Amino acid sequence: MNEADTCRKFVVPKLQEAGWDDRPHAINEQRTFTDGRVVFVGGKARRGKQKRSDYLLRYYPDFPIAVVEAKSRYRHAAEGLQQAKEYAEILGLRFAYSTNGIEIVEFDYTTGIERTISDFPAPDDLWARLRRAEGIVDDQVAERLLTPTFPDRAKPLRYYQEIAVNRAVQVALQGRKRALLTLCTGAGKTAVAFQICWKLWSARWNSKGVNPSFSTFCCTVRKTSTP
Repeated sequence: MNEADTCRKFVVPKLQEAGWDDRPHAINEQRTFTDGRVVFVGGKARRGKQKRSDYLLRYYPDFPIAVVEAKSRYRHAAEGLQQAKEYAEILGLRFAYSTNGIEIVEFDYTTGIERTISDFPAPDDLWARLRRAEGIVDDQVAERLLTPTFPDRAKPLRYYQEIAVNRAVQVALQGRKRALLTLCTGAGKTAVAFQICWKLWSARWNSKGVNPSFSTFCCTVRKTSTP
C-alpha cells in the first residue's frame, strides 16, 4: 500500500471522524505554500522544489491551526514528523502531526511534548489548547480573531501574509498597543495592511474596546535611501 492509498483509506477518514471536514473547519489537501527558492544554474534562474503539506487543517477558513504529513502504512508513523514540524514552523502553526494511517505522532509546540495517539484531536480541542497557550481567555476576543478576511479569489493571501494579518489582529484584540511586522519589498504590505483593517472593522473593534460606529486607520509606507 503506497502513500496515496494510505491517505485515501486511512488518513482522510480519521480526519473526517475528528470533525475536520465539517464547516467551518476545513482540510486542505496537498497544499503548496511556497513557489520554491530561486536558484541559478548555468547562469539561468529557476525555481527549486516547492514546499507542499499533505494536509493543512483550518479551524476557520482564514485560520490554519495544524499540519499533517502522511507516510505509507508500512513505514513508521514518526517518519514524517520532522517535515511536519518544519512546515508548522514556516506556517507559524503550533501543532504538527505525522501518521502512517494507523498511529499518529503529535508534536504540540504549546507544551513541547511529542506523543503517539490513536485519533486526531477535534478542532475545538486544538482551538482550546491554542487559546490557553496564547492567553486568549476572553470569548469575545477569540470570536473576533476568527473574523474572515476580505474575499479576493483573484489574489488570495500568501501564507506569510495570512500569518502577519492574524498576528497583528490578535495583538490589537488583546489590547496591546503596538505590533511590528517585518516584510520585504514586494511582499504585499498593502494587502496585509488592508486585511488587518478589514478584519478589525468587521469585528467592530477600536482601541477603546467598544463597538464603534466607524474607525479610521492611517497606513503609511516610508521609503528610505542611502546617500
